[in-house]
Amino acid sequence: MKTLNAGRVGIAQGNEDLFEDFSSGGPMWTEQGNRERRTKVRFDTPFAEAPVVQVALSLWDVDYSTNVRGDIFADKITPKGFEIVFRTWGNTRIARARASWLAIGQARDEDMWDV
Repeated sequence: MKTLNAGRVGIAQGNEDLFEDFSSGGPMWTEQGNRERRTKVRFDTPFAEAPVVQVALSLWDVDYSTNVRGDIFADKITPKGFEIVFRTWGNTRIARARASWLAIGQARDEDMWDV
């Protein structure tokens, strides 16, 4: 469990387009096997420490004739940002994907100084 100072809790959220491989002939649409896409997210205002980050697919457009497989998570979380990681495998064909995210953590206090 992460314990926060109730007076200085920060919440940030957003949406990120991960890829649109159908129109560009990219690997998520044209290739098979293990594939991964990483998207960097930078917080508008840094947290005091690394927040808890939740990531979810808000859109995915997939080929109906193949198995639908996907894994999405937040990685490399710091007070300044994180990476959204999306993975697929096998014969899955994904035309495009978008993720929504929510970060909750200790907000910086104006009295916090970087020394």
